Amino acid sequence: MRNLDNIELKKAMSFFFPNGKLKSISFKRFRNILWFLFLFVSHLSYSQKSDCWGNFRGNSNLTGVSNAAIPENPELLWSFKASDGFKTSPVVCKNTIVIGSVDGNVYGLTLEGKLLWKINTGNSIEAPALIIEDVAYVGNLGGELFAIELISGKILWSYKTDNQIMGSPNVFNNAISKVIVVGSYDYCLHGIDMKTGKGLWKYEADNFINGTPSVYKGMVVFGGCDGLLHLVNAANGVLRKRIEVATYVASSVAVEDGKAYVGDYDGKFSCLDINSMKVLWTFQNETVKQPFISSPSIFGTKVFIGNRDKYLYCFDKNKGILQWKVNMGASLDASPVLVGDKLLVASMRGDLFLLNSTNGKTIWSYELGSPVMGNPAVINNYIIVGADDGRVYCLGKK
Repeated sequence: MRNLDNIELKKAMSFFFPNGKLKSISFKRFRNILWFLFLFVSHLSYSQKSDCWGNFRGNSNLTGVSNAAIPENPELLWSFKASDGFKTSPVVCKNTIVIGSVDGNVYGLTLEGKLLWKINTGNSIEAPALIIEDVAYVGNLGGELFAIELISGKILWSYKTDNQIMGSPNVFNNAISKVIVVGSYDYCLHGIDMKTGKGLWKYEADNFINGTPSVYKGMVVFGGCDGLLHLVNAANGVLRKRIEVATYVASSVAVEDGKAYVGDYDGKFSCLDINSMKVLWTFQNETVKQPFISSPSIFGTKVFIGNRDKYLYCFDKNKGILQWKVNMGASLDASPVLVGDKLLVASMRGDLFLLNSTNGKTIWSYELGSPVMGNPAVINNYIIVGADDGRVYCLGKK
């Protein structure tokens, strides 16, 4: 738990118990504070830990920040070969790596690169998995979402949508319910009971849902091929607000401090206030207008994102002022990951980079030689990435 979160919680508790005694307050005020604590707990439940990268963007609001420590000059430790390519990002918790392949298999690997289990789902997998507690959740292009026991590889349940799943599932967790949320090309965002796999609700958008939904303070925030940014109640699937932002959105939305950051297929990158649903600022490279498939990484006053125009961009997150941009030599479909003061970036040429987040200068690079479409997973001392050549690569210190 972050120091700031501890301070916020102490303030809330001191309101109820000044000098250790319960304060007399109105029912309405009591209900409002309970609601605050309810959202507070759900907001913190699945933040990234240094030894677990269970969500492909590190946390449920998809900010792409790792708390891990990695070597200054990582070296290749091992690679694992599957029967077909990887288009997605790996996740890793409890010393178990989970990644789905174009061959339709979900692979469970040890941190030493040994196969623990594999499951054939019957269709290609392009969506990252999600690990919560001891279960991995992963969807395929047949539209089926599987819950898989992390250690044994046993399928606990499956849930069927009416079209392909291209984005990772996410989770809304509070004292009352645990809901897996996932988008589908059936136009619907699905809310599913985490333990049983039973469908709880469906929210219908106006077109395909391609990316991973972000979960933030009781809301599911996502874009889709309808070009709209949607805010949906995570507990019941009821629409709160929506706003048009683009022709269509293929990437996932990152949310922080009440603001949503979203790239679109028209080549625009926008920041929206999710309370007023107003666009605060927008950037577009007017020369080329290439799509943003990558999702942003947010830290401090900055937001980082890659584009198919080969540039990695850094903006002031509040004003949208360009801080720097760097040509990475190839298109960037994989999302950047912030590790300490460094940015970990993977390119479609098959290169991995560590960049100085202050100025974008390259600190370290490694040539895999095969396109990387999904961002790496990062835990203490390890970088794990899947590539189009059908290999999972693990880098660290020998």
